[in-house]
Amino acid sequence: MTATTSNLPSLYDPFSTEAKWQNFWQENQTYKADPNHPGEPYCIVIPPPNVTGSLHMGHAFESALIDTLIRYHRMKGRNTLWVPGTDHASIAVHSMLEKQLKKEGKTRYELGREQFLERAWQWKADSEGTIVNQLKRLGVSVDWTRERFTLDEGLSKAVLEAFVSLYESGLIYRGEYLVNWCPASQSAVSDVEVDNQEVDGNLWHFRYPLSDNSGFVEVATTRPETMLGDTAVAVNPNDERYQHLIGKTLTLPIMHREIPIIGDEFVDPTFGTGCVKVTPAHDPNDFEMGKRHNLPMINIMNKDGTLNDNAGEFQGEDRFVARKNVVSRLEADGVLVKVENYKHTVPYSDRGKVPVEPLLSTQWFVKIRPMADKALEFLDNQNSPEFVPQRWTKVYRDWLVKLKDWCISRQLWWGHQIPAWYAVSETGGQITDNTPFVVAKSADEAWAKAKPQFGENVQLEQDPDVLDTWFSSGLWPFSTLGWPEQTPDLATYYPNSALVTGFDIIFFWVARMTMMAGHFTGTMPFKDVYIHGLVLDENGQKMSKSKGNGIDPLLLIDKYGTDALRYTLIKEVAGAGQNIRLEYDRKKDESASVEASRNFTNKLWNAARFVMMNLEGQTPAQLGQPIATELSDRWILSRYHQVINQTNNYIDNYGLGEAAKGLYEFIWGDFCDWYIELVKSRLQPDADPISRKVAQQILASVLEGILKLLHPFMPHITEEIWQTLTQQPADSQQSLSLQPYPEADNNLINPTLEAQFELLIGTIRTIRNLRAEADIKPGAKITANLETGNPQEEQILCAGQSYIQDLAKVENLTITGVGAVSPKAEISQTVIEKKPQRGLKTIGWIIVGLVFARIGLAAGYAINDIPIVGTFFEIVGLGYVTWFVSQNVFKPQVRSKFWAKLFQTTTDNEKPQTQLQQPATRENVIAGVVGTVQVVIPLSGDVVDIATLRAKLEKSLNKAETEANSLSARLSNAKFVDKAPADVVQGARDALAEATKQAEILRDRLRTLA
Repeated sequence: MTATTSNLPSLYDPFSTEAKWQNFWQENQTYKADPNHPGEPYCIVIPPPNVTGSLHMGHAFESALIDTLIRYHRMKGRNTLWVPGTDHASIAVHSMLEKQLKKEGKTRYELGREQFLERAWQWKADSEGTIVNQLKRLGVSVDWTRERFTLDEGLSKAVLEAFVSLYESGLIYRGEYLVNWCPASQSAVSDVEVDNQEVDGNLWHFRYPLSDNSGFVEVATTRPETMLGDTAVAVNPNDERYQHLIGKTLTLPIMHREIPIIGDEFVDPTFGTGCVKVTPAHDPNDFEMGKRHNLPMINIMNKDGTLNDNAGEFQGEDRFVARKNVVSRLEADGVLVKVENYKHTVPYSDRGKVPVEPLLSTQWFVKIRPMADKALEFLDNQNSPEFVPQRWTKVYRDWLVKLKDWCISRQLWWGHQIPAWYAVSETGGQITDNTPFVVAKSADEAWAKAKPQFGENVQLEQDPDVLDTWFSSGLWPFSTLGWPEQTPDLATYYPNSALVTGFDIIFFWVARMTMMAGHFTGTMPFKDVYIHGLVLDENGQKMSKSKGNGIDPLLLIDKYGTDALRYTLIKEVAGAGQNIRLEYDRKKDESASVEASRNFTNKLWNAARFVMMNLEGQTPAQLGQPIATELSDRWILSRYHQVINQTNNYIDNYGLGEAAKGLYEFIWGDFCDWYIELVKSRLQPDADPISRKVAQQILASVLEGILKLLHPFMPHITEEIWQTLTQQPADSQQSLSLQPYPEADNNLINPTLEAQFELLIGTIRTIRNLRAEADIKPGAKITANLETGNPQEEQILCAGQSYIQDLAKVENLTITGVGAVSPKAEISQTVIEKKPQRGLKTIGWIIVGLVFARIGLAAGYAINDIPIVGTFFEIVGLGYVTWFVSQNVFKPQVRSKFWAKLFQTTTDNEKPQTQLQQPATRENVIAGVVGTVQVVIPLSGDVVDIATLRAKLEKSLNKAETEANSLSARLSNAKFVDKAPADVVQGARDALAEATKQAEILRDRLRTLA
């Protein structure tokens, strides 16, 4: 499948291109994994998004990161698998369905469990495609044939196996415990599903009278309604103020119940009055004190947040209504002392978005400590898993250390129903806290277990509650691969290679997976955990529904294309785990940063079009591998192979943002802006055919390499260009994503050459900038003088003089240096091998010198036959030859002048335009510096309006001087220097130095204008 023409269309259309290749990859199952495929396995399981959800920027960011890793490792020859899937999202679906029923005037109990679940499955069928189709629009290279859902048959089997196994191992139990209760969803929620929010509240002070009428104690609370369930007042046993009261009783206001005063070291004597009311059924700390002192636990709360019959006259009132009424009653009874404003933390349900209520309830729990300790052993002894960035290791470890038993039962209907069957025939047909039960994988197995215990007539009823969603998600890395069955997928792809996820669910999910995996598989579920940051809005704020500051990724995809959004999100990452800020104009629904990436796709597209239009219909394979002949060829190949090493190294170490930036700079700068411009003249019809062929080979091979390097980041545009460049047939199933990733040839990397070539680039850029500053017409040919005292720089400039003249539009170029260097001088190898070559040349010139000496001696022999005269001439001749050779052969500078005079054949009119001569007269010139090279451009009326230029320079000088004077005055003010922050003062000093330097440069330029 290729483009419709041999060359690319003039404009890049991301929308049709992206849709085309997404369909191609899916229809050809390009990314279907095979356990028998050669190569080291590399597997990532998707963090499953909620089936009811829609794509948000966090999904887009995370998916782009994972897909970059997967595509890279696939092209590196690894046997890759990216498992897609979704989570059933118990609370979200349940809440949504109950809202629907409420609008219809119904409840789930009126509808019945069976019909309620039918509705839920229908909702899943209708909405599941939303998130899946949105993921497909991102171009993710997942294996859709292995798509999983946490409630599908295979994963449900895994959940049953895990629950029964943990129960039989004594790690799951049922008991009464204080749980976080969400009145909105009417379900227990785990600690990690609680969001602690700081609120402005009140602290109410009450007097509880002693039962013997000898006085009272003062207590304070932020939840006055809970006093109806108080069963004690506690003081610190070391608090001398109250030691005499321990053991006495109080009369609880309103309820008139007698409660004891107890001593417990948990009480902070410095907080408040030092007396604490104890409500064991409604506070976790009070619950622990209640157990220590064997206090009664009185629950005053219904599951919907209203008060029950234990609340007396306040029965049926909502908890917050009851709060006001209880305070009013206490005030009327004269026991309200005072009310203080009080800022404190209130736990909110992450799902229900209401304050949770600590509630005494009978629930199912997992004993966390044995599983958490095993995960800690892997971390401490094997550094497994390894966190990137490493700083998250401590956060993960601290969480494992502090974990308490995990409440896994939820009072919902949508989810994995708890596989426990109650013998309700033993408790009057009702499930009570004391009803016996059996745990089994099926109803038939439950009957088989129950009959021997309770007889043939036993009546069984399955627990109506479902498991916490995180229970099934905790099994995700191995249940998606077939566990508990020993499948080929499980044998090949487990443990996973990496987990890519946000820091906000280390506690929700990562710890659950490591604990489950450690227990059931004896190993950690993944080698690496790459923790990424958040995508912040344009103001650097976290995106949230409540703030209304979210940015719809689909909107940006529709405007700029998928590749542009993906590349932006990755390129913005400044380091592993860092948050990124996305530029966004909400009035126009535009993003400057995503637009910049779209411009990058256009740059690549246009460069590819230029290359292909100059290949004369040949593919890179047909052109063959290049052998660099020119300076620019060797430079671009060195840069290309350097970037290959750089990109591989960055991705291998999760430096995806750095890799993306490096490719951007190489492709846009080195390849497009420089190399393509440098070779344009070699591609002309009248150019040397050998040079043209080498240029074509390098353009083709480097372009194909660029497409491979960039493919993991921008899969769609690179696929389209590669298919066209390599001329794949229409029925081909070949994909760029299955091609090998480039490997560097270190023999072609020449850092010295690259550094030297930078001088040429800098010189060209400086001349261009000077032309712009002087308002020289773009098409005008100019004269330029380059002056340097560095012999190496002189050689470089001479070797690259044609590049300078061509790209900077220089007609007459003069290079002035310390010695005469041939305009054809080579760089890099010449400079590197300078001493050995000089040695060989010196030996050669010695030989030549000896030849001349031999000739002189022969002449002397002839004269030698004349008595006396011969001896005299012999001595003189030998002396002259020795002097001549020493003066004209052994000194390089003199030797070059001697041979130039000896063999000079050109006339003055035939001298080349590039000359080595004395500096030009400094009148009417504009100058700049690159390295130690001074660039001087003589100005004349035919290239620039000198009067206009002078006015422009004078205006800039006035501005620089004004700024310098202002900064100088500011820094002369002792109050500013002494009182301003150090960074502000230093900033002013730096700005002054810059303004002063600019003023000096501008004055110098004005002096050069006659």
